Amino acid sequence: MSTTPLPEGHWIRGISVRQPYAACILAGANTVENGPARWRTGWVLLHTSKTIDQPALRIPLIGRAIRGRQLVTGAVVGIARITDCHQDPDGALPCSQWAVPGAWHLVLADVQELPLPVPARGQVVPWRPSPDLLARVFQQLPGFRP
Repeated sequence: MSTTPLPEGHWIRGISVRQPYAACILAGANTVENGPARWRTGWVLLHTSKTIDQPALRIPLIGRAIRGRQLVTGAVVGIARITDCHQDPDGALPCSQWAVPGAWHLVLADVQELPLPVPARGQVVPWRPSPDLLARVFQQLPGFRP
């Protein structure tokens, strides 16, 4: 276990993702999250929205990725690093089978699932987690250092 403290300040944001897409990210199947606007690169808490996209559960790509996983809602379930944020050029092939044309594609790496979800409120836009929430999340990831 590292004794180096985590950085101070606003080095990490929260991102709220609907289920089952969050479960696909945690399973390692989805490395591209679609968003309505450009996001900066860096670390994010993966938060699950309170609702589940029911029609998405019938998509074979998603069904294979989430098989056997719980669809936790309203909680931080992991962390990830956004390494790129882009839109595919008009007429170009999508950057991923998960990419929605016209959306901003947040490329995710270094995804780490929490052993226990941490209940929390999220937001549609990038949000700043409270120090208490960060403490509860990183208590479960004692070796994590950005």
